[in-house]
Amino acid sequence: MMHRKLLAIIGIIFIYSCSSTNAYKSTNTLYKSQSKAMAKEVAAIPKAIQVSDSTKVPPHWVGTTNFGLRKPSYVIIHHTAQESCEKTLATFTKTNSQVSAHYTICKDGTLQYMLNNYLRAWHAGNSKWGNMTDINSSSIGIEIDNNGLDTFTNAQINVLLGLLAHLKDSFKIPTANFIGHSDIAPKRKVDPNVNFPWKLLADKGFGHWYADTTGLQLPAYFDSKIALRIIGYDVSDLIAASEAFRRHFISSNNKGLLANDEKKILYRVMEKFL
Repeated sequence: MMHRKLLAIIGIIFIYSCSSTNAYKSTNTLYKSQSKAMAKEVAAIPKAIQVSDSTKVPPHWVGTTNFGLRKPSYVIIHHTAQESCEKTLATFTKTNSQVSAHYTICKDGTLQYMLNNYLRAWHAGNSKWGNMTDINSSSIGIEIDNNGLDTFTNAQINVLLGLLAHLKDSFKIPTANFIGHSDIAPKRKVDPNVNFPWKLLADKGFGHWYADTTGLQLPAYFDSKIALRIIGYDVSDLIAASEAFRRHFISSNNKGLLANDEKKILYRVMEKFL
């Protein structure tokens, strides 16, 4: 009897494995191949270099014993601007797309962990935050399945909050360093859209929010451009930076420079960075 039950279980497992063929088997193989090649490159002994005629090449290589993996210090949140998780996964597994992220969160709460956190994803593109211009090298990219117009599902937000807690704890990411794609690329990106619950994230410790502005009188010296710059925004295009701030902290797609009430919110946010 036990023998027949065991055979039946094996048969079920075999049937299940045949019916759940991984459509990404070939690209997963490519991932393994590329990561092995990178590991080999990192493990190779550095070759002596001669940078000038006066450079003296030492007789022996001396490798330092004090090193570790580079760790991310920012989390950048995106919406996919596509109609389904499947389309996003297809995009991220086409080599000619030249775009990727570490995580993708589907509408039903499925969490796709697509790239090791220590590796550099291609999600930020041409962007800037403070004095940093190569944001891909210091960040983790999270894509949330959303066409850019819809609200985010409860399942997505619950999964995101859990993921952010994990990342913050694992890499000691500062509270201020949870930001959106629109924040780092205000001239060309609007994600995540105005339906994204930034205040909820801030309440959980992922990003800053502002204090009450009731009765606030702006100081005579207050300058919106300087305040946005203090927070981290690229102010080479002040209107674009203002609109990115508005999307994040006021949940509005209104255009143009900040109005007086919006400047008060900016002032309160700036206080968090001083």
